[in-house]
Amino acid sequence: MILELADIQIVPGKQAEFNAAIERGVKDVISTAKGFRGYQINKGMESPERYVLMIFWDTLENHTVDFRGSEAFTQWRGIVGPFFASPPKVEHFELLSKSA
Repeated sequence: MILELADIQIVPGKQAEFNAAIERGVKDVISTAKGFRGYQINKGMESPERYVLMIFWDTLENHTVDFRGSEAFTQWRGIVGPFFASPPKVEHFELLSKSA
């Protein structure tokens, strides 16, 4: 399983609208993508405009090729993109170890 980690900075003062948009975008769009396995959204406490979105995929290609090359990616960006203060920083990780 692959973890996609997106570090997102949004426009100040738009947290309430973004909270609804990111939930809708993940639940209505990303969750239907090939290889999607789950997600977690974290909101900054010290930096309330910062969000960390974690999405779990079967393979790296499920995100980088299947999802990003689909119409669903355009839909996703249409929902959340207007809130971005800068492009999200996106990286991928593979599991090294975990607790019970």
